[in-house]
Amino acid sequence: MSMTDILKAEDISKAMGACSAPDSFNHKKFFEMAGLKGKSKESMIQAFKVLDQDNSGFIEEDELCLILKGFDPKGRVLTAKETKDLLNAGDKDGDGKIGMDEFANLVAES
Repeated sequence: MSMTDILKAEDISKAMGACSAPDSFNHKKFFEMAGLKGKSKESMIQAFKVLDQDNSGFIEEDELCLILKGFDPKGRVLTAKETKDLLNAGDKDGDGKIGMDEFANLVAES
């Protein structure tokens, strides 16, 4: 499964364009532009599974830096600062990774 099975390719492309420069990633803006915000719980679970590359049930820091590639294989790698900011925004229990519920809350707050 890929993100284009969940979201419209043109929405993903628009969102990717808005954060193509280093240090321009804003998760709130990105999730909204990509069309993820407001999706059903099932769609959210599918998106989470795409981003959870090692199927651990969590999106760890090494996967977070690749989040844009999860939406589009041609996407860039997040900078260290962007990755840390995203982890801090989503990791509510402080375990250093983002679980499914944390991901859903992160997208919803966008």
